[in-house]
Amino acid sequence: MNIHLVNPNDMSFGIGIIVPRWMYVLASATPKKFGVPAVIDETLEPFDVDTVAPGDVVGIGIHTLNALRGYELGNKARARGARVVFGGSHVTLYPEEAFEHGGADCVVKGDGDLVWAELLEDLDSGAPERIYDGGRIEGDAFLPARWDLLPENAYMIASVQTVRGCPKHCSFCSVWRTDGQRPRQRLSEVVVQEVVELRRKGFRFILLADDNFYPVTQQDIELEQRRNGPRVEELKAIRAERFELLDRLAALPHDMVFLTQITMEAAEDKEYLEAMKRANVKGALVGVESVTEEGLKAVFKDFNSAGDALVRRLQAFVEHDVHILGSFIFGLSTDRDETFDATAALAGEARLDFAQFVTLTPFPGTVDFKKWESEIAQAKETIDGIPLNRFWLIPRHKRPKLYLPHPTMTPKQIREKTQAVWRKFYSLGNVWKRSGATTNWRDRLAYVLISMLFPQMYANTGLATDSARGRARFMARMIAKPCRRVFISRPLPDLQVPASPQPA
Repeated sequence: MNIHLVNPNDMSFGIGIIVPRWMYVLASATPKKFGVPAVIDETLEPFDVDTVAPGDVVGIGIHTLNALRGYELGNKARARGARVVFGGSHVTLYPEEAFEHGGADCVVKGDGDLVWAELLEDLDSGAPERIYDGGRIEGDAFLPARWDLLPENAYMIASVQTVRGCPKHCSFCSVWRTDGQRPRQRLSEVVVQEVVELRRKGFRFILLADDNFYPVTQQDIELEQRRNGPRVEELKAIRAERFELLDRLAALPHDMVFLTQITMEAAEDKEYLEAMKRANVKGALVGVESVTEEGLKAVFKDFNSAGDALVRRLQAFVEHDVHILGSFIFGLSTDRDETFDATAALAGEARLDFAQFVTLTPFPGTVDFKKWESEIAQAKETIDGIPLNRFWLIPRHKRPKLYLPHPTMTPKQIREKTQAVWRKFYSLGNVWKRSGATTNWRDRLAYVLISMLFPQMYANTGLATDSARGRARFMARMIAKPCRRVFISRPLPDLQVPASPQPA
C-alpha cells in the first residue's frame, strides 16, 4: 500500500511561507516496510486524487479552518478505494465528525508521533481500530522530521518544534485544551540537529514552532518556591534547558534568523531576552490582543499590560533586537470606535515590525466557543441546513463575516474598521519607514516583500469579499517567488552540529 500525507488548503499559491512540519514528522514515523510516503501540501498545489489507488492510505491533517477542504479530499480518496485517516487539532476535538463528513476509516486524536506506526500496522493486517488516541507524549519522544523529503524551491521558512503545551488559559485559544498546560520540552541536542540539517539545505529563516517559547517564567519559579511546591526543580530544569538551547543556536552561522511565538511576560526577563538576542531569535509573534485593560480581562489575558505599560513591554523586545509580530483582536464587547485608532497608534508607537488584526472568532475547544455555542444553539440558526455553531462545515463564501454580536457596532462596521487598520499599518509609506531599521539591503528587501505578501495572505481570513480574495491570491503568487529568493541562502552541506556548551 502507498501512503499519501495531505495538508488541505483551498488556495494554492505555488510557494509556501512556512513548512507544514506535521507531514514530515509522520513521514519519519512511517515504518520502512511501507515505503516512502508521498507528501502533498495544497499550499503549493492541489492534491491530485487520481494518484490514489485502491488500498492506499491517505492521511489528512486538519485544523478548524481547513476541515471542510480536508473532508472533501477524504471523500474523494475513499471513493477511489483508499483507507482514509484523519488527524490534527480539529478531529482531536470532534473525532466523530470525520466519519460523518470526511469518509474516515480511522481517526487519530492527540499526538501522532508514536501511534501512527501502530495504525499503519493495523491497517496492513486488516484489523484497524476506529479511533486511536495518541495522547500527549513527552518531549523526549517527539520525532524529528524527514527533511530529505522536502521539495526544492518550495518554502521560505522551515519549522522545528522545541516544546508543546502552554500554561496560559486565554479564552480565545484552544492550545491549552488540545496540547495541555504542562510544557513538554525536547532536548536541545535533537533540536539543533534538525536546525543544522535545514541550514545545510539553505534555509536561513527557521520558525521555532512552539505553543509558547517562554514556557516557564521567573514568576512561575518564584511562586512555586514561596508555596514550597513540588515542581520547583522541574521548572528550573525547563528554564535551564531553554538557555542551553539558546546558547547552542548562538553557535550557528550568524546569517540565520529564528522566529517563534512567545508571551508578553518575557519582556520582563532581561536575561532571557539577552539570550534570545545572542541566538539570533529575531522575530516573535506576541499576542497583544487588546490595548485596553477591559479588553484583556474579557479574553482572560490580564497578565498582559495595557496603554503605556504595554508600549514599554513591546519596546523591551525591540531593544533586544527581537522584532515583533503583534497580534490584535477586534470585535471584543469592550471595543468602541476609538479602539481601532488607538490600536493603530500603539502599533506604531511600540515600533512593531509586523501586526495582524483579526476579528474575534469562537474556535472549537475555547472558552469563547463554549459560551457562544450554548447561546447560538437556542436560536437554532442555520445556513444551508448547517447549524451556525458548526460554521467550519459551511462553504467559505457563505459563512458570516463575524459570529459574535457586539453591543454598540454592527458586523459591517467592525469589518470595515478592521480593514482600515490593516491598510494603514501596511501602507507603502509606513512599510518603507519601518524597513529602515534593517541593517542591510537584503534584509530590507525581504522586509518590504513580506510586508506586501502578509496582508494579501490574510485577505483569505473571511474579512474580505470573494473578489478581493481572488485578487489577493493573484498578488500573493506574484510576490511569493521573488520573496523566497531573499529568504533562502547558499546551502552549507558541510555544516557541523555545534558542541554542547560547558556548564558554568
